[in-house]
Amino acid sequence: MHSSEIKVQAIINPISGVGSKRKIPQLLEKMCTEKGFFFSIAFTEYAGHASELTQKALDEGYTCIIAVGGDGTVNEIARTMIHSDAVLGIIPKGSGNGLARELHIPMDVRRSIDLLSKGHVSVIDACRANERIFFCTCGVGFDAKVSESFAQEKHRGSLTYIKNTIEEYLNYKPEPYELLVDDQTIKEKAFLVACGNASQYGNNAFIAPHANIQDGEMDITILSPFTPLDIAPLAIQLFTKQIDRNSKIKMLKAKNVSIIRQKPGLMHLDGDPVMAENRIDIAVIPKALKVITPEVVSLTAEMKNLFDDFTRFFERKLPTFLNKNLL
Repeated sequence: MHSSEIKVQAIINPISGVGSKRKIPQLLEKMCTEKGFFFSIAFTEYAGHASELTQKALDEGYTCIIAVGGDGTVNEIARTMIHSDAVLGIIPKGSGNGLARELHIPMDVRRSIDLLSKGHVSVIDACRANERIFFCTCGVGFDAKVSESFAQEKHRGSLTYIKNTIEEYLNYKPEPYELLVDDQTIKEKAFLVACGNASQYGNNAFIAPHANIQDGEMDITILSPFTPLDIAPLAIQLFTKQIDRNSKIKMLKAKNVSIIRQKPGLMHLDGDPVMAENRIDIAVIPKALKVITPEVVSLTAEMKNLFDDFTRFFERKLPTFLNKNLL
């Protein structure tokens, strides 16, 4: 496609997530001017507005739509773009940034804009849970409860997530589930059932470490009831991509899964809590969306980011914990 035919629409959620977005419009405009692209910008003003702006941009023939915001904004835009010819670009400005992290998009604004200018396109799968679209994970049980309390927090991030997880754990009772996984039936009393199109919830919490967002399958993680002694190993394995090694975890791969529980209740879709029926039918939508991603992923850089996150967590929290409990 000739550069003059490329129309770029940026959709910015001015209030999502962390950090200032003041410089982003100028940086994007500068990049588009240098490339000879037509560029337009819009700001979301209410819930659901990102979806309307996306549909309008698609109707007007925009070829690239750049989502600037957190998971909610990115997902709203991405859902509207499914099976369109337009390409999604992401500048992550949320607290979890699940899809951006999964696709190895830099968290730094200038580096993510630099990536957009290179224009390498990947095609990813999406999933549908009772007609609702998600891209990374959906789940019932404990993680849906955590996502509900996390959604109500003012300050979000790994530490808030861990705090909420521990608080919810103390009050949560496992539930019985019947799972129809492709052709087999599984009955389990479980703490949570998570379906991963991608490997993580966001915040580098890897609930389905082997999931691949391009393989046409979901990875299903079933967490059996566990004791307080299991919390520390589970948390460490969750953030180091090793949760599948835990004896409390069962993992399966499937194109379709139905989760049947005793009564309607919470479900989360990419961290967004919603009420759902007692039966949830989940299916992969293969090759659903075009997204700008890095051409090559550096595993050393990925491991370094994980290590840095972990180090920061312990540097901040460990001294306080020791002072309170041991000294």
